[in-house]
Amino acid sequence: MFRYRQIYKKIKKYDTIVLARHIGPDPDALGSTFGLKEAILATFPKKKVYTVGAGTQKFRYLGVVDKMPEDTSKALLIVLDTPDKKRVDGIENHTFAYQIKIDHHPYVETFCDMEWIDDTASSASQLVMELIFHTRLKMTKEVASKLFIGLVADTERFLYAYTTPKTFQLVAKMIQKTQLPFTQLYPTLYSRPLREIRFQGYLMSNLMVTENGFGYVKMDENVLEEYKVDAATAGNMINNFNYIEEVIAWGFFSQDKANNNIRGSIRSRGPIINEVAASFGGGGHAYASGVKLPDFEKVDEMIAALDQVCKEYREQEEKL
Repeated sequence: MFRYRQIYKKIKKYDTIVLARHIGPDPDALGSTFGLKEAILATFPKKKVYTVGAGTQKFRYLGVVDKMPEDTSKALLIVLDTPDKKRVDGIENHTFAYQIKIDHHPYVETFCDMEWIDDTASSASQLVMELIFHTRLKMTKEVASKLFIGLVADTERFLYAYTTPKTFQLVAKMIQKTQLPFTQLYPTLYSRPLREIRFQGYLMSNLMVTENGFGYVKMDENVLEEYKVDAATAGNMINNFNYIEEVIAWGFFSQDKANNNIRGSIRSRGPIINEVAASFGGGGHAYASGVKLPDFEKVDEMIAALDQVCKEYREQEEKL
């Protein structure tokens, strides 16, 4: 309760507020930032609130990013859904009067004046719901729609273990308060063009599986160009491979020609994978992580490390 009040006091104090999130944003990163922005503006209409970072066409329906104000020396920065400073998007070369972090990832480092970290929460969107319901910030239907999409995306429709009774209680309260027509939001989140459906078929057909149960697909720029998708597309589909009997952890590695790296998304149904991701410069949750690698040689090294984690996990399971 104390933390909610402290964050609210800072929001109330500053006239200019900048909201940031991690690079390569997903619906939770975007939903939590745009949702908090709308909640602040609904409560304090005269404040100037900016959501910053690279834009994304795929999730444009959640909101459009703003241009960073030139002078941030008297502004409040709130970073959401990001455990470490190097992954914060859009705040380079800027200083702020005060900084707050709101995050649900395991702790990596302290880089803000005030940090609220709850790695038992399902999503950053859930934390914003909590903040709103424990303060005088307003929960409107527009705020609720963004937070609902962010939470549903990060929990894969409440499938994951970190979906708790608190998660359901907060969502139920939000729907009841705003009369949110939540079933109408699913097509927005899950509708995809035909080329992406065909690309998913490519992923299924080319999934390699090691003897220890690690599944992976490596894609160069030629594959992405053939299906007219970008380097982030495979990562957006990775949760669709959650229930393959022979696979206990899996990863997709796509060449990102524009940024001269390989973009990796990794998931697990048992083995802890974020430690491996961290050792290669990435990070995330125990069962859901991401990484950016310089080349496919490093990808092969990471696949070998993840395969070893799968082997150790299966050996441990056999002993139980």
